[in-house]
Amino acid sequence: MTPAESRALPAPHPESAAGSDEMVSYRTPAGLFVGPAALTSTSTASTEAQRATDPTLATPTEAAAPAPAEAAAPAPAEAAAPAPAEIAAPVAVEAPAGSAEDAAAVPARVWWRRWTRRRQHLAVGALFLLAAVWVTSRIWLDPSGRVASLYTGDPAQVQFFLAHSVRVVLHGEYPFYTEQFNYPDGVNLMANTAVLALGIPMVPVTLLFGPAVSFVVLVTLGLAGTAMAWYLMLSRHVVRVPLAAAVGGWFCGFSPAMLSHASWHPNIISQFLLPFIVWRVLVLTRSRKPVRDGALLALLVAVQAFINEEILLFTALACGVFLLAVLVQEPARWRAAWRPLGAGVVTCALLAGALLAYPLYVQFAGPMAYHGLSDAVKDYGNDIAAFFAPGSPTLGGNQRANINLAPNYSEENAFFGWSLSLIAIGIVVWLRRELIVRALAATGLLFALLSLGERVSWWDRELVTGPWQWLVHLPLLDAVVPTRFGLITSVVIGLLLALAVERAWASRPVDRRTVRLTAAGLAFALLPIAPMPLRMVSRPPVPHFITADRWRAYVGPDQTLVPIPVPSMGNTHGMRWAAATNLDFKIPGGYFLAPRNGNTGDAGRFGGRPSGVGQMLEEVATTGRTPKLDDRQRRRFTDELRHWRAAILVLPLRQQNAEPLRRTVEELVGPGRQELDVWVWDVRTLTDRSA
Repeated sequence: MTPAESRALPAPHPESAAGSDEMVSYRTPAGLFVGPAALTSTSTASTEAQRATDPTLATPTEAAAPAPAEAAAPAPAEAAAPAPAEIAAPVAVEAPAGSAEDAAAVPARVWWRRWTRRRQHLAVGALFLLAAVWVTSRIWLDPSGRVASLYTGDPAQVQFFLAHSVRVVLHGEYPFYTEQFNYPDGVNLMANTAVLALGIPMVPVTLLFGPAVSFVVLVTLGLAGTAMAWYLMLSRHVVRVPLAAAVGGWFCGFSPAMLSHASWHPNIISQFLLPFIVWRVLVLTRSRKPVRDGALLALLVAVQAFINEEILLFTALACGVFLLAVLVQEPARWRAAWRPLGAGVVTCALLAGALLAYPLYVQFAGPMAYHGLSDAVKDYGNDIAAFFAPGSPTLGGNQRANINLAPNYSEENAFFGWSLSLIAIGIVVWLRRELIVRALAATGLLFALLSLGERVSWWDRELVTGPWQWLVHLPLLDAVVPTRFGLITSVVIGLLLALAVERAWASRPVDRRTVRLTAAGLAFALLPIAPMPLRMVSRPPVPHFITADRWRAYVGPDQTLVPIPVPSMGNTHGMRWAAATNLDFKIPGGYFLAPRNGNTGDAGRFGGRPSGVGQMLEEVATTGRTPKLDDRQRRRFTDELRHWRAAILVLPLRQQNAEPLRRTVEELVGPGRQELDVWVWDVRTLTDRSA
């Protein structure tokens, strides 16, 4: 029998009897700071109530604190493994005599308890996967032809990075920098979240089905995988009741904040490593092998750095604040925790530093490196009212009602709704005697305050200066989008829900009608933030001229294909064209972060060097108005084409305002010709430097 299967038994936890340094009392998750023998100070009123109603349950000290002699030597196999008869017998609270309703309820508990732990995990995982498919169902209908309804740039950028991973694997291309867009300056991929840890494993899918399918697969697995990871960590280390772990995992994976990022940022919602990073950090506080545990943590940190460094930074900050909150309440724990924690952190820093030294050098000192985010996102913050409104991608959400409560619809990093906000406050009040609850509450509240940004507002009315103003210029923090601190608060609420469900379960037996009314009330309160399918709109297909490889007759290895309009933050279709060919041709411009004016080390901005012709064509595409051109503008356009080493200009027939764009380009370079579903201008004679 596995250790987790024994959790269905009323006996003390067998793993705690074996003295494993990986286990802790299910009643005292915050007891990670000390050895098992010191976990006597965290018993709570809820625990006492449980023992009064269920005398078969051991006390937290009995369950997690064996005598020193027992902890030093492993328990015999016979002691750790109950008899088969014991395993088959589920724990059930005796129903009052004559209660037919209660008797009918027992079989439901019996069949679940008879399932092995693996079958329980598979059932929960299947539920999470179905929920993720439900959320992404509208993208799955046509991955290449549908995109998030409001902002199309981020999916195109991610698909470009997925195609780059194909080139890394198949052609051995340099992984941290590329000239395939923003040619000839190139883009520093380490400074642009190139998702190598996601893109490289997805190379077979990208090759077989294209980057658009890989994108929706990553979104689906990101949501389901994050929920499942938190469920596994909670059920293994924090709570005994599977339902409590499932509720906590569900919210961590499908919170309104996660749903808001799902349409655009698979790197942000792919948080399946975070529960294990958090757990390994807490294990260090009581580890008997801190060097080994520090090395394991370093490997997790290194992989997460290639998924999303910002989320990794948030995790480190949250762990530090949580540990500090625990130590402030019980300073005596520090005496037992500082040695293993210090040794483990030093080991982690040295190993992770060695693994990441070169990539981080490229990111901060390599070509096209920048320092600090663009001013366009540096002051992104949550409105206070955003914590009490339901998120747009939820059952009770309304995009129009959420206007001005978040920087944009891809950054709804709070939006818990009134009901869940009140429930979270009620949980903290109810379980305020528990150390872990107080520490979680302090952590969630601090990062909720930081997520307000530099200016605290209520319904878009500025109130006071926010605490973020004092931190925004610090190293590393100057590259953080403050509104995303709300993601930490979301995880805290998920953990509080898991603890509350377990504590409520432990208070049995209670009146069945009361239980049902309470469950119905909670379900009704949480219904407004139930996840809904992400909103999608149709987008132009990749031109047949591109997919049929007709461009190859024009474009050489050191030349570019120039999409019209020129790729930028607001026009990313050309990036999708390149991604569809696995970046076999180069393009100028694009959507990315780079130093201003292309000067390495400057502050960051979206896009490369300003292009006068690119801005003009973008304006024509937006307004449909054809500008009056002179010889100076024609010479400037020719100079830019030479700088880009352009071979052809390509304008899709179905491009918005295609006719005004065609007339504008013809005034600049002469007549073009229609080939398949695009207009083509061969400009090699204009850009040939030898000529």
